[in-house]
Amino acid sequence: MGESVVADFLGRVYAPDLGCDEPVPGRVLLSQRRLVLATDETKTTIPLSSVFDVVAGQVPGDLRSFFSDSVTVAFERDGSRRAALVEGDTAEVDRFVRQLFTALVADVRVTVRHPATVDGRVTDASDHTATVSLSTGAIRFEDRPDPFSVELSSVVDSERTRRTVAGAERPALVFRHVPDARTVTSVVTVPDERVLTLLGRYVELAYEDVKAEVESFDPTEEQLEVLGSIYSAGGEASVADVVTGDVTHTSMVLDTLREADLVVDGDEGTALTRKGQLVVTAHLESPDA
Repeated sequence: MGESVVADFLGRVYAPDLGCDEPVPGRVLLSQRRLVLATDETKTTIPLSSVFDVVAGQVPGDLRSFFSDSVTVAFERDGSRRAALVEGDTAEVDRFVRQLFTALVADVRVTVRHPATVDGRVTDASDHTATVSLSTGAIRFEDRPDPFSVELSSVVDSERTRRTVAGAERPALVFRHVPDARTVTSVVTVPDERVLTLLGRYVELAYEDVKAEVESFDPTEEQLEVLGSIYSAGGEASVADVVTGDVTHTSMVLDTLREADLVVDGDEGTALTRKGQLVVTAHLESPDA
């Protein structure tokens, strides 16, 4: 391949030019510059520069019955958009996804404002250029005055938008995360839409499953009121701080929230879980709330 291989494993693969209508056993090789899917009879090579999206765990409808732990790699070739799929053991696929994203965003320079807000309050943070570095379960912004990392498991919301930096409008990723019980917003302005999509996908990796649970949860008005009180208190509060009426009734509401894994008992009172933070984001801070 002309460069070092960072991933090499056996699984099942599909690509439009492999000459098959369904996934077949194959070999997956990844370097810093290309992805190769090979079978006994043929192979397809995908330059990483042509990849514009990576989706873990979601498969096009006509192939869904064939794949379980899978990755869809969307790329451009000859002016058209195509998709390749890779399947393997869960641990192998998880490792491959991280290695693929790492190779795709290597040496990308972005502009970061961090923290842009803390618990909803705008800060005086300035924009600084930074280099993106990915690791297992985290994204790090280096080569700036105050390098920092964000654990993917702390991310509760993200939005792809546009921001004006130095007089020019550019694609931007705005995401909220909860380190140390504070809700922090970081704004990352990127060079182009391709990088925006890839970084957005990576940041979203760890909270998609929890997000699906949240979207299926239909909280009552009382539950939202209690969750909002805890959130306003900084993510953790005593029962006295969240009482919305009768103390006994509020305690009963808290019990239902504990059962739904939305709150837990912390050192200084009742604290929001990550799922609870997502509920607050989805319901209390939505435009229609």
